[in-house]
Amino acid sequence: MKGTFLGEFEEVVLLAVLVIEDEEAYANTVRREVEKHTGRSINLSAIHSALYRMERKGFLNSELAAATPRRGGKKKRYFKVSGQGTNALNEARRVRESFWKLVPITKLQGGVS
Repeated sequence: MKGTFLGEFEEVVLLAVLVIEDEEAYANTVRREVEKHTGRSINLSAIHSALYRMERKGFLNSELAAATPRRGGKKKRYFKVSGQGTNALNEARRVRESFWKLVPITKLQGGVS
């Protein structure tokens, strides 16, 4: 069972890939999307680590694009969410929603106790 659950950061990164994958989801575009939605500054190496870790878990697939002169001959790696990644996101959502349904609204009023 280890490796089948998503951490918070992994979930956000996977959601970002899912949102932008038709627009060529690579590390920099994923980072921008995560920063836009979280309001946090994210280190690019943290994005790379999460992407490669989730690829090893089977949640993402990737492919290298052709090298371009603009990038000095470096190739970009594009990511797509796999079926297993979609399942993991659906499970994470199911678990979160099941907990949220149990929380009385009165416990959320008034902020931090």
